[in-house]
Amino acid sequence: MNKEKPTLVILAAGMGSRYGGLKQMDAFTPEGDTIIDFSIYDALRAGFGKFVFIIRKSFEKEFTEAFNKKLAGKAEVVYVFQELDAVPEKYQNPERIKPWGTGHALLMAKDEVKGNFAVINADDFYGAEAFQVMADSLMNIDKKSHKFNMMAYRLKNTLSDHGFVSRGECTVDENGFLSEVTERTHIEKINGVLKRKNDRGEFVSIDENTIVSMNFWGFTPRYFEYVDALFEEFLEANTENLKAEFFIPLIVSEIIKSEKGTVEVLKSDAKWFGVTYKEDKEIVENAIADLRNQKVYPINLW
Repeated sequence: MNKEKPTLVILAAGMGSRYGGLKQMDAFTPEGDTIIDFSIYDALRAGFGKFVFIIRKSFEKEFTEAFNKKLAGKAEVVYVFQELDAVPEKYQNPERIKPWGTGHALLMAKDEVKGNFAVINADDFYGAEAFQVMADSLMNIDKKSHKFNMMAYRLKNTLSDHGFVSRGECTVDENGFLSEVTERTHIEKINGVLKRKNDRGEFVSIDENTIVSMNFWGFTPRYFEYVDALFEEFLEANTENLKAEFFIPLIVSEIIKSEKGTVEVLKSDAKWFGVTYKEDKEIVENAIADLRNQKVYPINLW
């Protein structure tokens, strides 16, 4: 049993192109709370003891001003940077403007993560129970083991009414372990029917009860043993592809396929909310207001 407090890694380097601004720092309450504030509040209560923000250098000031004070005396906080040039020189492409994806982002945190850790998106609202389930799981896993996990959600609970979303579609075996995860970069409701784009760009149906990953993963430090070589291979194949991204699900799929580790699928009844589009904002604001009315969160988190 590992009673060391786990670390929470927050992926916050994306620019929010479909949202139209730095949505990681957008306020969702009259008091100015961001979605990250609620994630940190839930994570602290669940037992996380260190927070690693993966951001761009260009918004370091906004993040340090927002979170250093809130976390002072409560937990350790560090910032690491995902930049386009954080790859070997021979793979750098001056035409590229898109970051290299979540798998690359997490690689930037390698030197700051010494124990078991969870990974979340900055702009997703996962719910208090999800953090508790994840923290309990991580505190009961030996940090030298290759036992990983993932928080599962049903696809129908993770959609936007305002456009397409990307999700990791999960296949779960009879023992509750992940057997495959496939990144679906375009899922959308069209005339009331849920569809995804296949590799040829054609729309095919997808079940609304499909289990999906919302990028809430639990890993031991062993995770990093796989990533360097995989990323090198990925860069070798994709240097000229300006839109190619190295996603965490790709890494997880390789770990499972090679039988080097297992990924248990954790379930929580917590409701997920997210903001992909500007129009999603009001839905999330109302959901947070409801949770406050139910006394799940205080009016002043800090």
